[in-house]
Amino acid sequence: MKYMTNRKLRFALIGNEYQARKSVTIHRILDYLKMRGAEVTIDRKYFDFLTQEQHLDIDCSGVFDDGDFEADFVVSLGGDGTFLKAADRVGGRGIPILGVNMGRLGFLADVLPTEIESALDEIYNGTYHLEAHSVIKIEVDGEEISGSPYALNDIALLKRDNASMISIRCSINGQFLVTYQADGLIISTPTGSTAYNLSNGGPIIVPSAHNLCITPVAPHSLNVRPIVINDDCVIDIEVESRNHNFLAAIDGRSEKLRQGSRIRIMKAPYQIQIVKQQATHYFSTLRDKLMWGADQR
Repeated sequence: MKYMTNRKLRFALIGNEYQARKSVTIHRILDYLKMRGAEVTIDRKYFDFLTQEQHLDIDCSGVFDDGDFEADFVVSLGGDGTFLKAADRVGGRGIPILGVNMGRLGFLADVLPTEIESALDEIYNGTYHLEAHSVIKIEVDGEEISGSPYALNDIALLKRDNASMISIRCSINGQFLVTYQADGLIISTPTGSTAYNLSNGGPIIVPSAHNLCITPVAPHSLNVRPIVINDDCVIDIEVESRNHNFLAAIDGRSEKLRQGSRIRIMKAPYQIQIVKQQATHYFSTLRDKLMWGADQR
């Protein structure tokens, strides 16, 4: 959906409260949105960080906790990790997220501080475009996940520190695939294919692809390789560990699970909408981020 220039828009700002640098960026955003007459609310932890630790004078319409906000757009200020947290808080509400990167170029937070005004101009002019990114969900039979069960990037089942490798029995749509002997197993979305999956030798998958990737972490058998499947598949997993427990990392948020827990991973019933500038293209970001074609000599 594209908004008319004269509509009063609501923005929710979520930032990285551990990032002290570049506080001028938040003022540029707030000044722009004030000039446009927008309603702006800020995540309470980020607001407290800006006002109490950075001693900034922040003018906004209010603060919010967790996912208790209403907005037409969410602005994530930080890196890709901050963006993942913002996406989790948006959940299935379909609110588009604009990612402003406060450090190096990111895949999710790809708007540089120097591009803030032009990116917001595109929102008000209706010239931006939206990318729909798939989300996956974990269900654990007999155990409760204390945090969110949804992941935009990946869900990884991992051995605990100093433990022996774990045994991971994996089935797809009820058909047995293989039992991995490995340090872990990553199930990634196309969005997460350039994250933990890539560092473990998994393939890069374009965001628009309807796929998931299953990638072992340090497998005992060298002929075990990543596999790409349709994203409407249901993945069933059972883990055995000498420690009798293991970790489930859901977009990096760790949950301790017991050996024998039956795990099911599947596509979530919603997608995350990411605001992209007209001039932003996935393959150019890929080249820049991975330095393809750069002469390293």
